[in-house]
Amino acid sequence: MYLTIGKTGSNLREFNNLLENKGLTPMRKGYTNFNFGYQARYNDFILGLELGQNSGPKSFFNGYEIDYRTTRFLLNVGFSLTEEGRFQLIHYMSVGSGFLNFQMLKENESDNLDEFLQNPEHGFILRDGNIHKNSLNLSGFLTEFGFHMSYDVPIPGRDEALALIAKFGYSFSPLEDSWKLNGISFNTLQSGAFFKIGAGLTLPDYNYFYKDAALGAHIFYGVHFTSPDALNRHLVDNGLQPFSGKPSNWGLKVLGYSKNLMYGIDFFNLGLGGKASDTQSHTLSSIRVYANGGLKFLDLRNLEMGALAGLGFGNLRYTITYDNKPDFPRLFEEPDYDGYLRTYGAMAKPELFITYGIPLNQKNAFDLVLGAHSGYEIALSPYNLAGLSMFKYMANPYLQFSVGIRL
Repeated sequence: MYLTIGKTGSNLREFNNLLENKGLTPMRKGYTNFNFGYQARYNDFILGLELGQNSGPKSFFNGYEIDYRTTRFLLNVGFSLTEEGRFQLIHYMSVGSGFLNFQMLKENESDNLDEFLQNPEHGFILRDGNIHKNSLNLSGFLTEFGFHMSYDVPIPGRDEALALIAKFGYSFSPLEDSWKLNGISFNTLQSGAFFKIGAGLTLPDYNYFYKDAALGAHIFYGVHFTSPDALNRHLVDNGLQPFSGKPSNWGLKVLGYSKNLMYGIDFFNLGLGGKASDTQSHTLSSIRVYANGGLKFLDLRNLEMGALAGLGFGNLRYTITYDNKPDFPRLFEEPDYDGYLRTYGAMAKPELFITYGIPLNQKNAFDLVLGAHSGYEIALSPYNLAGLSMFKYMANPYLQFSVGIRL
């Protein structure tokens, strides 16, 4: 598993032409990548996945901040051009999907939730796909091809190694106008040549035999037993429809172990969405990222049980948007339609899990792993949303069911 950061070249052509026609300075080129990935090698073939968050440089106009970001989920297939050893050179290609958020907003100065709900419009937010409603609400078809280079550095006292990584290549959206919003194409925000550097934790084949250690990637579906009751009361008081149901979503878990010590990372998003009024929609989204560590209590053939403790980060974002906004350039000239509130802080969780591995080949080189995870999230920050404490919403019990591949 690995983390990388890098830059991708991109020119937001159509929007920059709009700015240029108005005598304004165009937005700067390029965006920054933050990526988390997992890959596994079987003989000379590479399988993996990558989750990326990309943020563009901010621009300012007449008190408004223009900003954009994209999220991508990619599946990687590659071939190693080197023999098993400390140095690896991999040629790969990826396919996947993503989410695009482009916004032009003034700073929200209200510290009172009711005041905000009575007058939330302080700019516009455009989205293609909407992961704020659901993790699987992605849009468009994305591809990427490139080279992945890594070198393993031994870690004193451990059989794992630190992998130093460099990646370069080109990402693009092959379908024309697949990222067109309100009359302007944002296709270039999902395209461009990239260069990334990073580091990761790897289990070198030359240090291990099967069952000595493992590192697996798991997709999980989680149900969280909480609801935004305090926020719903304010929504109703201000003539808006409340959120219904419990937040449940899909997430990514990477979990490894060596010498009975377990470690890993979780990524998931609690999303709620629906109609706020006849002309508006709203979402309540919370992204969680945890670093986990723990122990295995039972390892009986293919059945495993253990406990994990996680420490991480959480945010909470409430967004209210008009369903029908005009196209550019009118939207740029009359931008006040949407608004959002945001807060963030620290999170912790204890977790118990049980997994069952099903060997997928005769050599037992990799398993299909089915699992159940139960725990309790603890909010370590007050999570004040315009003066309203959302601590009770963030602290909740949960149940997750996972399926993954482990080598």
